[in-house]
Amino acid sequence: MMRVIAMDMDGTLLNSQKRISPRTREALIRAEQEGVILILASGRPTSGLMGFARELEMEKHHGLLVSYNGSQVVDCETGKVLFNQALSVEEGKAVLEHMKKFDRVRPMIDRGKYMYVNNVYDQYITVKGKLFNVMEYESRGGNFNLCEERDLAAFVDFPLNKILTTADPEYLQAHYKEMMEPFKDALNCMFTGAFYFEFTAKGIDKARALGTVLEPMGYRREDMVAFGDGHNDASMLDYAGYGVAMANGVEELKAKADEVTASLDEDGVGMTVERMLERG
Repeated sequence: MMRVIAMDMDGTLLNSQKRISPRTREALIRAEQEGVILILASGRPTSGLMGFARELEMEKHHGLLVSYNGSQVVDCETGKVLFNQALSVEEGKAVLEHMKKFDRVRPMIDRGKYMYVNNVYDQYITVKGKLFNVMEYESRGGNFNLCEERDLAAFVDFPLNKILTTADPEYLQAHYKEMMEPFKDALNCMFTGAFYFEFTAKGIDKARALGTVLEPMGYRREDMVAFGDGHNDASMLDYAGYGVAMANGVEELKAKADEVTASLDEDGVGMTVERMLERG
């Protein structure tokens, strides 16, 4: 029986216009009305999930937000932080100091209403031959004001849920091993997109966050359906009783999923939820 639906955001729940389609929204709200709880599980910061949670009426149905790839879990109804494991100040400083060696890597960190970067005018990377304003994309997506700090390592005196770095995909592929080398045994270091490489606390992933919070609430892995498209969704699909990969997902995820549904622009999440609700 389906009691929990956990969904990645970008590439999964959201279509290519970064919106929830009407069909998918209707199916998910119907599921909530039938007693299913929804979980948004994303690399996005918590602030970048709140608007979508309200759109799905999750505050009325005990929904949960799993943000920063599993570093934090928030109850939509109460706003209470149910789980949080951040990088220590020392770990954050060490990563940001090391990133200074890579002149084309742009670190991004957040606190409160602000996303901090080294240079607010150095906003563009090249993706598939086109310029992409990655800082505007990240700050808008997280509902942050963009703020400049020339020395992020010196600035940081607070724990960080994650350090996101970005660069041209080709540059990251050429340098990510050197970027992660000092931290490979102490932190989680991973690609979360072709032009994103991030650092989180050791052992953090979406599955750990889900298990830590859901099991004390009386939910079993067998009760959960999980949807994803990327490498950072693998732990979540492994954890869930039934894992669904998007047609637009990476091949490694599709190979291990219980089902491959339609793509993000073909209502893959919505049509699968509709079918499961009809099946009961």
